[in-house]
Amino acid sequence: MKSELSMITEILIALAVSFVLTAILGRILIPALRRLKAGQSIKEDGPTWHMAKQGTPTMGGLMFIIAMAVTVVGLGWGYFLRGDRGAVYVFLFALVFGIIGFIDDYMKVVHRQNTGLTAGWKFLLQLAAAILMTVLLRYEGYLSPNLYIPFAQTTIPLPWPVYMVFAAFVMVGTVNAVNITDGVDGLSSSVTVPVALFFIVVTALWGKDELTLFSAALLGGLLGFLLYNHYPAKVFMGDTGSLFLGGAVCGLAFSTDMPLILILVGIVYIAETLSDIIQVVYFKATHGKRIFKMAPLHHHFEMCGWKEKKVVAVFSAVSALFCVLAFLGVAGRYLI
Repeated sequence: MKSELSMITEILIALAVSFVLTAILGRILIPALRRLKAGQSIKEDGPTWHMAKQGTPTMGGLMFIIAMAVTVVGLGWGYFLRGDRGAVYVFLFALVFGIIGFIDDYMKVVHRQNTGLTAGWKFLLQLAAAILMTVLLRYEGYLSPNLYIPFAQTTIPLPWPVYMVFAAFVMVGTVNAVNITDGVDGLSSSVTVPVALFFIVVTALWGKDELTLFSAALLGGLLGFLLYNHYPAKVFMGDTGSLFLGGAVCGLAFSTDMPLILILVGIVYIAETLSDIIQVVYFKATHGKRIFKMAPLHHHFEMCGWKEKKVVAVFSAVSALFCVLAFLGVAGRYLI
C-alpha cells in the first residue's frame, strides 16, 4: 500500500489524464460522428420537446472509454506486472458491455431508427459477460461467496451456485438500469460522478490501488464527457457509453466484494428502473391507467414542469447523498 501522499498524487494524475484525453477526443470524435451521420433517433413516445434532439451525435461514450483505456493501461501497467490486475479486469468487463452497446448503437444508426439488438440477444450477451466476470473474479480472489452486509459489518455465506445466480442477476440488472437512466442531457454521467468518487475513497482505504486508479480514471472520463454532454448536449453517450458505465460501476462493486452497496450508490438507477416496471405493470393491470405521467422517472418530472438542468441537479444530489450514506455503511470495514 502506498503512502497517503503518493496515493493522492496518483489519483489526481489519473483523473487529470483521463479528463484531458476525453476532452481532446471529444473535439475529434463529435465532428467525425456528424460526418458519419451517426445521429440519435428519438423515441416518438417520449416527451415531444425531445424531438429537437433528433440527429444529435450518439456513441459519444467512445471518448471516455478510449481515454480510460489509455489511463488504466498506461498508468497501471506496473500494477499489472505485479499481478494486481483488478483494474484491467473491471475495464474489460465494462468494455464487453460497451461493445454490446456499440453494436446496438451501430444498428440504430444504420437503420435510422431507435431499435437495435433485440432484447433477447442483449440479455444473452450480457448474461454471458456477467457469468464470465463472476468466474474470473472468483478465480483471482477478488470475490467470495460471503455476502457482505453494509452497516451490520457482517457477511452471509452463500453456496457458490446461489451466489453465481445472484451475481448474474445483479450485474445484468445494474447495467440496464444505468442504460435506462441515460435519458436526459448529462443525467447518467452526472449521477455516476459521486459513485466514482465513492469507489475512489473505499478502494484507497482498502489498499486496492489498482482499483483506485480505475475509479479515478472513471471520474476523469465522466467530467471530460460532461463538457460536451451537459445541457444542451452536443453529443450523447449512447448505449455504447451507458452500458459501459453500468459495467464499470457493477465491476467495481463486485471487485470490492460488496455488491449490496449498489442498492445505495445506485439508488437513482434503481428508482429509474422501478418506475419503468411499475408503470408497465400498473398500465396492464388497470387497462390503461398510469401512476407516473411518463416513465422512466426523469420523464415524469419533466412532465411535471422540471427543466432538464433541474432534473440532473436533483438526481445528482440524491446520488451524492446516498453515496455518503453508503460510505457510512462500509466505513467500519476499512477504518477499523
